[in-house]
Amino acid sequence: MFKNKLVNIMLIILIALTLIGGITLVLYFQFTKSVDPDREPTIDEIIALSVDTNEITTNLLTNDFIRVTFKIQVDNDKAKKELEKRDFQVRNIIIRELSGMRANDFTGSAGIESLENVIKLKINEYMQDGVVVNVYTTGFVLQ
Repeated sequence: MFKNKLVNIMLIILIALTLIGGITLVLYFQFTKSVDPDREPTIDEIIALSVDTNEITTNLLTNDFIRVTFKIQVDNDKAKKELEKRDFQVRNIIIRELSGMRANDFTGSAGIESLENVIKLKINEYMQDGVVVNVYTTGFVLQ
């Protein structure tokens, strides 16, 4: 290329440093993308970070019985794995809360929403690797 070896070596070093710098910048911006905490999760993210409970049937305080299922959404993958392991504690929390309620506590959506909030708070007391973001009632029968 050039007749002077020193110019060739300097040119090669300059091109190599430019390539390394460019790759470093691309990787830096790729791995430091900040996730907006105020952004609403997509439905795929909600499903990926949710755990379904088995159907739970128990008596209420008024000798009526209730059959419910829930979908519990957490904030990260570690929390999902932990929640799956804590299935027996989640069932215990739900049964205890339901056994202290009356049938008229479920009139309107306020009663179900209140139950969801209590379950969320109680489960979060046990969680170590994340938090419960939301509890959704996916099945509800009261007799």
